[in-house]
Amino acid sequence: MKLGFIGLGVMGRPMALNLMKRGHEMAVYARRAGSAAPLVAAGARAFATPAEVAANAEVVFTMVTHSSDVEQVVLGQDGVIHGAARGSVLVDMETISPVAARNVASALGEKGIDMLDAPVSGGPMGAEQATLSIMVGGKPAVFERVKPLFECLGKTIAHMGDHGAGQITKACNQLALLVTAQGAAEALSLAKGCGLDPAKVREVILGGVAASRVMELFGKRMVDRDFAAGIETRLYHKDLHIVLDLAHELGLAAPAAALTMQNINALVGRGEGKHDLSALIQVVEGMSKTS
Repeated sequence: MKLGFIGLGVMGRPMALNLMKRGHEMAVYARRAGSAAPLVAAGARAFATPAEVAANAEVVFTMVTHSSDVEQVVLGQDGVIHGAARGSVLVDMETISPVAARNVASALGEKGIDMLDAPVSGGPMGAEQATLSIMVGGKPAVFERVKPLFECLGKTIAHMGDHGAGQITKACNQLALLVTAQGAAEALSLAKGCGLDPAKVREVILGGVAASRVMELFGKRMVDRDFAAGIETRLYHKDLHIVLDLAHELGLAAPAAALTMQNINALVGRGEGKHDLSALIQVVEGMSKTS
């Protein structure tokens, strides 16, 4: 197929390359030319605007950052909406507000352009290895049309419902991930405070019912004091805002999310927003020292 990809950062670049490895043509747009260079070297064509990418693609993927970024590259001046043909598809794959996803889908629908909101979980490694979990909202027929492309990117692919359902599922995923990371930080901090080796405590936890992928990955980074960014904490900060906004809108309690947000706010506030989420343990340790 003739595809387009907008947003060629740590996630988007390997995802676009994986689509190209399956023989699909690729048109790309990036605000920084250097981000597109590996794709161009692999045979992609770079264009000056999102509209030009859309004019040369049947399906356009976006992997930017914020809701406002999606609105700009899709609906703004020189956006996808101004180049996409009727019957083409936009697949939006970053984590944004479900409300924003529905609004973009509605605006595209008025022009005869379909949309799927399809955020992912799995991080940069999952993007590189094409093992992402992909949660999708939109029309079932459009999902079936795009599913072979999703299979180039991930292993767990699920249609969750209408527009916005993919983003709601991702919000639930991030809520579970972040609260579990808070628990891991507290458990390992407690172990150290009691004079035990946190690395050994982590190994025991991984052998029991409290085992989790979060303890496996982020717990190891906490033990090793490796806070170099996998996915930057500032992005989880954005995701947790989405979670809390949803809970507030529905009148639902999310006390663990609120507590975790306080600690993520502390990390971002002291200039560590570009560190890995594992840096959360530093906030927990700091609170202990002052109590």
